[in-house]
Amino acid sequence: MTGWRINAIPGRGLRRTGEDGFALRLRISSGGWHRAIADLELTPAEAEQPHAALCHALDGQPPSTDAPECRQAVHYPGGRQRY
Repeated sequence: MTGWRINAIPGRGLRRTGEDGFALRLRISSGGWHRAIADLELTPAEAEQPHAALCHALDGQPPSTDAPECRQAVHYPGGRQRY
């Protein structure tokens, strides 16, 4: 299928579902038309996989000004900094 897109909904981040789950609200569209909204539900183990992949993909990239706190630089003694 061509023309299908799945995007995170701006302003709707990852949220907890119950005691041990997470959900990310997604917008599904095709041909430029909104088709549906669905939740991608993840267990903690499933959430670790994209978390690790994103950490590796973002390694060395400076965070944007509106990045979450976990992406802000950490300043170490001696002037080093790590993201």
